[in-house]
Amino acid sequence: MTPDPAGRPLDAVGSIKLKIGLLVGLSVVAAALVAEIGSRAGAPLWMTLPVTVAAALAVTQALARGMTAPLREMTAAAARMATGDYSLRVTDTSADEVGRLARAFNTMAVDLATADQQRRRLVATVSHELRTPLTAQRALLENLVDGVVRPDDVALASALAQAERLSDLVGDLLDITRVDGTADLDLAPVRVADLVADAVAEARLARDVRYVTQVRPEDLTVTGDAGRLAQVVANLLDNAARHSPAGATVTVLASADDPERWSLEVRDEGPGIADGDEERIFRFGAAAGDGGGGTGLGLAIASWVCELHGGSIAVVPSGSTGARVRAVLPRRPGPVAGPTSPPVTHAPGATHRPTAEERPMSTEHAVPALPPPAATATSRPPSAVDGALREIWPESGLATATTPFLASLAVGALGAVVLPERNLGLGALVVLLLGGAVILLVSPRRTRPWTVLSAALAVGLGSFVVLRAAEWLAVLALLVVALLVTTALTDARRLTAVLAGALAWPLSGLRGLPLLSRTASALSRHRMLWPVLRTAAVSLVALVVFGGLFASGDAIFGSWVSPLVPDLAWDSIILRVFVLVLVGGVVLAGAYLSLNPPRVETLTPPAPRPVRAWEWLVPVGLVVAVFAVFVVAQASAMWGGHDYVRRVTGMSYADYVHQGFGQLTVATTLTLLTVALTVRRAPRTTPRDRLLLRVALGLLLTLTLVVVASALFRMSVYQDAFGFTVLRVLVDAFELWLGLVVVLVMVAGIRWSGWWLPRAALVSAAVFLLVLGAVNPEAWVARQNIERFEATGKVDVDYLASLGPDATPVVLEGLPAGLAACVVERQSPPDADDPLSWNLGRTRAAEALEAAPADARCP
Repeated sequence: MTPDPAGRPLDAVGSIKLKIGLLVGLSVVAAALVAEIGSRAGAPLWMTLPVTVAAALAVTQALARGMTAPLREMTAAAARMATGDYSLRVTDTSADEVGRLARAFNTMAVDLATADQQRRRLVATVSHELRTPLTAQRALLENLVDGVVRPDDVALASALAQAERLSDLVGDLLDITRVDGTADLDLAPVRVADLVADAVAEARLARDVRYVTQVRPEDLTVTGDAGRLAQVVANLLDNAARHSPAGATVTVLASADDPERWSLEVRDEGPGIADGDEERIFRFGAAAGDGGGGTGLGLAIASWVCELHGGSIAVVPSGSTGARVRAVLPRRPGPVAGPTSPPVTHAPGATHRPTAEERPMSTEHAVPALPPPAATATSRPPSAVDGALREIWPESGLATATTPFLASLAVGALGAVVLPERNLGLGALVVLLLGGAVILLVSPRRTRPWTVLSAALAVGLGSFVVLRAAEWLAVLALLVVALLVTTALTDARRLTAVLAGALAWPLSGLRGLPLLSRTASALSRHRMLWPVLRTAAVSLVALVVFGGLFASGDAIFGSWVSPLVPDLAWDSIILRVFVLVLVGGVVLAGAYLSLNPPRVETLTPPAPRPVRAWEWLVPVGLVVAVFAVFVVAQASAMWGGHDYVRRVTGMSYADYVHQGFGQLTVATTLTLLTVALTVRRAPRTTPRDRLLLRVALGLLLTLTLVVVASALFRMSVYQDAFGFTVLRVLVDAFELWLGLVVVLVMVAGIRWSGWWLPRAALVSAAVFLLVLGAVNPEAWVARQNIERFEATGKVDVDYLASLGPDATPVVLEGLPAGLAACVVERQSPPDADDPLSWNLGRTRAAEALEAAPADARCP
């Protein structure tokens, strides 16, 4: 095979170690260059990192193409060989150790195919060689039974001769199969007339043809192996008789050509054979399937015996209908270096051209040819990624994914135009919706109720990029959206499956590399692709040139197009390329996850060994006791009041409640983990086991709800004392959600069925976040601090200034003008939004700032 430098760039490297070194080195260089370019262009780390990883993977994929393909092809070919198919060949263009192994494998496959071919033909040889004497013996026995022939000495002697020939044939065939390749000749004087007469006598019993024999001189005597020469005469007569019409004449002519050689010629009156078969008919299986009743092995055996004697056999011109075959043999054979096993069919191109004197014989034999030894496997071997993830993440039925690839590229291009150098707003929502549509439309699960619910929640959460100016809220919303999307695409139900599905999205970028490579290769061969790209490039250049001329020449036209035309500085171009790769890659990975979701439900942890009841009840009981003591302490603090807390702890009540809030949140989370571990390890085989588990865990969860209520109460007291912050509100919401999860776990315990629990917890988290976003947390926190200012006269101006534009209208409306001016002056001035970055929160803040008194000053 000829190496393909474009397809396998490292094929010329002669060492696998050097290949790996080049691969690692060039990947590191590519990653370093991309990271440096991104840093100089001002791209943030969270954007530069995935693009850098993508660049390193792209270089690795391009350079490593074909490095391990021969190994995977060998695995596939070996599996096919186990079923008897030796036609597959592996790619052997590489110059390294893998390439040499591939070439050795191909050689082995050729040898195995030849050996299998010889084995099959040997079976056919046995059948053919035994058939002729058996047929003659059967005919004789039938004649004896029917009374046509009397069982005299002549008939019995003939039967004995046929039996002896069968025995000799079995011995000869065993000689053929000997692995040492030797075949000895039992040389002795042979009278040719007797040899021919005996063969004709046997042949007459099997075929309805007339035999004419002529031996010149009549007393011709040669030296040879009588048994093997009888094989030659019998096979030639049988072949000629089978292809001659009934009543035809078969002529046998034996003559001494010169003092050193003699010849044996057989003529028939058959139809003849096509040109070009004069040498093929002497190979194993050449006559199989011609309708003559033979297997095409008789002439192969005859040729082999002739070569053993130092002679040859060939087809010669007949001059009329029928055909002639002539064997030329030495009268006194000497040591022979010829073949010691019958000839086999060689690969096409391995035979020599016949001489001008040779003509086809009257056979029309044909046998199906074996696949050429150099045939290459047509099936695509699994890639390295396929092999690593075949069990949990198989890929079937995905040859290419042109539409998702182009759609993801289009969404990435739109993101590169819309997102850089703009705040989150309408353009970001459009990109999110289009990307989500691409992922949803290619999913086979898009019409399922869970997928529809997840899509609705995702759209609601994604709308926060337009409705709220707080970027942290958008980030939280997008994280929950990603979890909803992966759960819907993978149909995850259990907790481990939900977590595995969340990891599957970034891993899809790696798992989908083989499909991406096949899709890119298919697109590169598309006849319309490059014309379309050229047309688009020319159109874009024309639009930029003429649009730029008109925009610079007319102020009104320039004001119209300026929001739509991106900045084309080099830093901006690099940043937009990074955004293109990031957004397009995220959408493409999601599309692959949608097309080929992993079997996350199969990722079950190994079943633990159930423990005895006391082994889990003792530690759970201790935890319950600790919770009970904590509840008693909370009750004493509540009943004793502030004086009791100060007398016992030396702290104010506000400091006391603040001190333990974080610990209580952690305790709630650990309680859920404790319940999950207990349910997994505790025995549940008997009603007693289940009742004990329900009672113990039910008591623990009930006390946990008390802890949740205590934590929320502590945070409420602390907020009344020190004010509200967004972080404290988020912690409140998280603790409240944990309490809801505890209630859901209790319901699952009562129903003794918890398959729905992970999805219910996820939906509740999405709903909590939707409610939090609808409340407008920054505006709500500002309003609570303003109410506290109205009640106590205390306000943290610096903290109010740290809030975003969502809080600006509330601040300007609720605080005195001077104090509100202090807050506004400490805030960063809002950026001007164009239609693509429009955001409701920033728009309201701008309107409130315009309506504020212009003469208000911070005191």
